Amino acid sequence: MNAVHPMSAASTRFGDSLRRARAVRRRSQLDLALSAGLSQRHLSFLESGRSQPSRAMLLRLAEALDLGLADRNDWLIAAGFAPIYAQRAIEAPDMTPVREALARMLRHHEPFPAMVIDRAWNLVIANDATRRMIATVAMVGGTTEDALWQTVCGDGPRNMIRMSLHPDGLRRYVVNADEVVVAILSRLSQEALDHPPSARLREVVMAYPGMAAAARNVDVTARVSPVLATHFRIAGQDLRLFAMLSRFDMPRDLTAEDLRVETLYPADEPSERALRALAGEAQ
Repeated sequence: MNAVHPMSAASTRFGDSLRRARAVRRRSQLDLALSAGLSQRHLSFLESGRSQPSRAMLLRLAEALDLGLADRNDWLIAAGFAPIYAQRAIEAPDMTPVREALARMLRHHEPFPAMVIDRAWNLVIANDATRRMIATVAMVGGTTEDALWQTVCGDGPRNMIRMSLHPDGLRRYVVNADEVVVAILSRLSQEALDHPPSARLREVVMAYPGMAAAARNVDVTARVSPVLATHFRIAGQDLRLFAMLSRFDMPRDLTAEDLRVETLYPADEPSERALRALAGEAQ
């Protein structure tokens, strides 16, 4: 029989967090209980605060829900335990293999754009091709790369969602902007469910002029391609690019878990030739 303890502030806080995380992921109590190897009754007691989890049980539930490391730390604190996952600066000596792997990926992807972003889409590292593309957009708009970032992000971190959707950023050069906007907002809305910085970012970009209207104007009858390519038109030059996102497998550090590598690929031969020409490569 499961032991029932008087409700405590810690068990109530943890129970509330557990219930919200399960609801966001649309998991039933029975389904989660089976995945974590406990009874549905025990899970119900944990959610109501009538039972206090052990640290091992808490981590099993977090694993079953595929909870991020930061959220696992929050759960541990809520339940009265010390957090166990550290957050190292990207410049820390322990992160040298991570930095080298990221730099190698970005370098090898030239002459195509590639960048390292965090979970909130803040730019951490960019390769030369990314900087060339943004600098070209800035030049066409009659400004500099640094001034464009200042216009889009102010004094905050350089953010790729804001650069993509701001009316003075890349969005003004995107032919299929309505389609791209909906795709970005859909992803951002999903991420915002359990990541407050993403929720705040979505609020920021939804306030941009024309954003709500753009989200309503998608032609759902259009032919669907295997991947969505963003169609840029910059100074009369057409450029179609699609993206892939990569992340570290089995991270055990908050910074490493948050990092993503976004690599852009040409969707057709003219786009590949244009990117190679921008890099000064022989045709």
